[in-house]
Amino acid sequence: MNMLMPTAYLSLGSNVDPQRNLCAAAAALEKRFGRVELSPLYRTPAVGFEGDDFLNAAARIETGLSPDALDDWLHALEDAQGRRRDVPRFSSRTLDIDLVLYDDLVYRGKGNLELPRPELLTQPFVLRPMADIAPDVLHPVVGRSLSALCAANPEACRMNPFATGEWWRGSGG
Repeated sequence: MNMLMPTAYLSLGSNVDPQRNLCAAAAALEKRFGRVELSPLYRTPAVGFEGDDFLNAAARIETGLSPDALDDWLHALEDAQGRRRDVPRFSSRTLDIDLVLYDDLVYRGKGNLELPRPELLTQPFVLRPMADIAPDVLHPVVGRSLSALCAANPEACRMNPFATGEWWRGSGG
């Protein structure tokens, strides 16, 4: 990986045709940013509403985009995948991608952009996949590694992958 470019960590989720939508998102990330590292997929219940289970993953990319520009690009990708913004915030979605970490930046951007993303500490479906791809990365506020944070979260520790390996290859067109 190129050490001159910032590293961004993303949380991906979908509960509407999730395998197809997550594969398409992974392909779009790879097309735009080159090499993408993806965690295993995890199946988790919907949070904040009654709905189908989500499939969740984490991704690591390198980018020359600023955090705000990357967040805008990710929203455009969500929209291209059919994400609806005229429904309640906590509802089913084709694609949800959140910028979770951007190097060790602590930042509040436009809209809902906050780095590190607060859900990293509160939601196992964000923490566990992130710890899979970045176990030694330190949370820039609490100063603990993602693997240590995951080990301290019993719910995250109990999560078993839904799919491992290169689950995104060949089925996301």
